[in-house]
Amino acid sequence: MSMLQNAGKMMELQKQAKKLQQELAKQEVVVEKGDIRVVVTGEQRIKEFSVQGVSNKAVIDVLNEGLKKAQEASAKQLQQMQGGLKGLMEMMGG
Repeated sequence: MSMLQNAGKMMELQKQAKKLQQELAKQEVVVEKGDIRVVVTGEQRIKEFSVQGVSNKAVIDVLNEGLKKAQEASAKQLQQMQGGLKGLMEMMGG
């Protein structure tokens, strides 16, 4: 495969990823238990959080920051694991 074909394929993958991200942003999951309500987007961001009908933006911001840090830690750990798997495959001649 030529570099031009690779570049075209990469651009197509980026376009698909962006479209998927836009579709996920539109999705919402609503969970209500008793007096507690939470709305989470497909991007795993809390859009709304309320207790007895009272919402607090500061609480939502803190929850989203916690989710973001957990996602970053998971991504870092996954990258490390993939690096280890790549090294193992290379050792095995793959």
